[in-house]
Amino acid sequence: MFIPLLVCLTAAACAAPASDTTLIVSDDPELVALASSLLADVSTRAGMELREPVRVARRSREDLERFLIRKLEEDLPDERARQIAAVYGLLGQGTEDLDLKALLASVYSEQVVGFYEPDSTALFLVDDQPPEAIEPILVHELVHAIQDQNRSLDSLTAEELGNDAQIAAQAAIEGHATLVMMEWMFGRMGGQDVDFEALPDFRGMVGPLLEGVRNQYPMLAEAPRVLQEGLLYPYIEGAGFVMEVWRSAEGRPSPLEGHLPLSTEQVTDPSKVLGDRPDPPMRIRFDDETLAYQNNLGHAEFGVVLSEWAGDDGGRALADGWAGDQYGLWGSPGEWALRWLILWDDPASRDRFLDAWEGLPSKPSDLSASGTEEDGVPGVVLEVGGPPPSTVSVEAVRSGQPPG
Repeated sequence: MFIPLLVCLTAAACAAPASDTTLIVSDDPELVALASSLLADVSTRAGMELREPVRVARRSREDLERFLIRKLEEDLPDERARQIAAVYGLLGQGTEDLDLKALLASVYSEQVVGFYEPDSTALFLVDDQPPEAIEPILVHELVHAIQDQNRSLDSLTAEELGNDAQIAAQAAIEGHATLVMMEWMFGRMGGQDVDFEALPDFRGMVGPLLEGVRNQYPMLAEAPRVLQEGLLYPYIEGAGFVMEVWRSAEGRPSPLEGHLPLSTEQVTDPSKVLGDRPDPPMRIRFDDETLAYQNNLGHAEFGVVLSEWAGDDGGRALADGWAGDQYGLWGSPGEWALRWLILWDDPASRDRFLDAWEGLPSKPSDLSASGTEEDGVPGVVLEVGGPPPSTVSVEAVRSGQPPG
């Protein structure tokens, strides 16, 4: 979701270029003129074109909050929300009885200023924004409309892909829109065109700027850190990833086509998708219908959990060599149990993690770790609670060869 702090960087508007109003549909003439004047520049910066008309509308903050909460109800049923909260709780990231839906609703509501909705192919803006804030919001959301017409955004973030692949795709999506918006904004502030590709240390410049969002919003700051990272990661790391995609070839190639990351590891280290030897993640599936829920954390969230267990960011390094993961949850509220399988690129990476295990001061005291192998791939099993209800068989394959 769009991070509204970014509109604070907007300077006074410059003269608008000639516009084409045929691709913008709205009952608000001001929005038609403004969005149309931005479209050609946005398309050039994004490296994609808007192919069909897009609807643009203003809504009250209350209307947009109701809409977002309704979408949250559709995308995160109560039972699933309780299961995810239980997983994070068992890993020491919040409490097992955390009201995840209420927390996310509060976080989304305090941040909402505008968004693109793929189901209705419409772009909405909150009507309480000052005039100088409207343009950067439109730039960001127009990128999403352009993306969706070139590659279905819903299909890129489908639930069946798993948590890590969803966050990775979201990083390409939001990083792309954020990068275009920031490049446009910096140009407006300086009074001349800005090409971010020419900046030698883009990540070093933009990272602290976006990271500052965390403390600007009370509800976001109160969320468990692993949830904070899940919400901010697509913007912070995604922009850096898209910059590397652009630098990899002429003409600003799309980050949603041949360079779409399959894991957050590839987002954080773009060489794992852009290099001569791509390193896709292992996809793991537990074959057991008695499990209440299964999913993965992925490289980025695994790193956050490790930093929390270690008590400092140095713990993230223990995730180096991650090749894939999957957890299975079973039981019921108050009696949940978890088995989490983490696969590694090589035995040395796995053994480094196991050697550090006992020295992690803040890991849950009832969480155990043991080494294993799955079809010759080194792994670690973390367990808490009772034994699984039956023998869980595991299928693990490299991405591009989906399990099952």
